[in-house]
This record gives sequence, structure tokens and C-alpha cells, in this order.
Amino acid sequence: MTDRTQTRERSYGRAADALRPVSIEPGFVSTATGSVLISAGETRVICTASHTGGVPKWLAGSGRGWVTAEYGMLPASTGDRRQRDVTKGRPDGRTVEIQRLIGRSLRAVVDFTALGENTIYLDCDVLTADGGTRCASITGAYVALALACDALRERGALARSPLTGSLAAVSCGIVDGEPLLDLDYREDSSAEVDANVVMTGDGGLVEVQATAERTPLSRANLDALLALAAKGIAELQPAQERAVGA
Repeated sequence: MTDRTQTRERSYGRAADALRPVSIEPGFVSTATGSVLISAGETRVICTASHTGGVPKWLAGSGRGWVTAEYGMLPASTGDRRQRDVTKGRPDGRTVEIQRLIGRSLRAVVDFTALGENTIYLDCDVLTADGGTRCASITGAYVALALACDALRERGALARSPLTGSLAAVSCGIVDGEPLLDLDYREDSSAEVDANVVMTGDGGLVEVQATAERTPLSRANLDALLALAAKGIAELQPAQERAVGA
């Protein structure tokens, strides 16, 4: 059996252009304004949206709101215990990069004038990690944010939803020369190219993170990865819509 054949034996018996099984459970944390547990294969993330009145000082008096994010991995999320950031005194570089990505991505679909002088904190806590945690966090955080906006409207805190569209993210990459959608950890760790793609529901690109680990990425391969990502994100949208509707 060749290495290439082994690469094609994907988790859950998936085809190259298939997602892992995805579920989004709304209302997972009853004390949050909006929350979900999102599962993508063995990757599981709790995403919560918490509302507070007021905004950071640099926005005070502007009539505009703010959305920001924090991200973390529980100590046992990867099998080998991870040290908590609090014991190190500060978050590591990867954590900072991912939480900035989450916040930046979600702000792309928010009308801050409609939000008013309110702040929504998106917290993404990884329970188990098997690749794609940042993409699952963005996909789940959007649903938590949508649920929070609905709850705030029902309470009269918002006159209308500040969301201007939907948002989801998915990973893709090239493993043994083959473009694959939704990489698990085994695939991600051996990929020649790995990418994370964030898109709006109408197909707009919000962010593309693509890195060639060993082989330079050709334009043809980039186009193939973006096509895979668009397909995967279109398949994530119904799961998001069901969770928001529930």
C-alpha cells in the first residue's frame, strides 16, 4: 500500500471533499446570553456570547458597539496536559493569534451602529482538539452571537439585529499532493499546505490563511482549496440555521 493510498483513508470514511460529522447544540450554557457546543468530528468547542452594557473607553459616546473574542484550550483537550495560560502569566502567541482571528471574523458581519453602545464577548473553549479548532470556534461563535442578538431583541435591549449576514469557517489543505477538505489532526500535521478559510453566507471571503509547509503553493492549488472551502461552508450553513432556529 502506498503512502498516497493511506492518505486517502480519511476519518469517518470521508471523500476528499467531505466534512467530518458536524453538530451544533444551542443553549449549551444556560447562563450565557447565547451559547453552543459545536462538534466537528472529534473536535469539540463550547462557544458563548456574553452581553455587557457599555463599550471600551475609546468607543464611549460614539453610539457604536463592540464585539471581541477570547479562545482557550482546556488542559486535557489534546491528550497530553496543556499548561493553562493563567499559570504562565500570559496567553501564548498561538492563542492570541486565534482569538484575534475569531473577533476580526465576527466583526465583519456586525453593524455596530445597530448594536449601540453594547459589548458582546465571544468565548471559545476547546474541550477536545483533533484539528480545525479555530474554524469550529468561528462557526460556533457566529451561532452563539446570533442567539445572543435574538435574546437581546426579545429583552428590548436591541431594536433590530446587528448581524448583516452569516459567517462560517473551514480548514483545507494538500496532503500527499491531494486537496482535502476539513483536515483532522493527522492530516494537518502531515500537510504540504494547510489553509483556514472564513466566508460569509453569500460567498464573500473574510480571511484566507494559507501556509506552504514544504512545497510552494501554486495558483491552481489555491483555487482548488478555495473551491473546497466554499463547498464546505455551504454545507455548514444549514447546521447553523437549524441551531439558530431552535
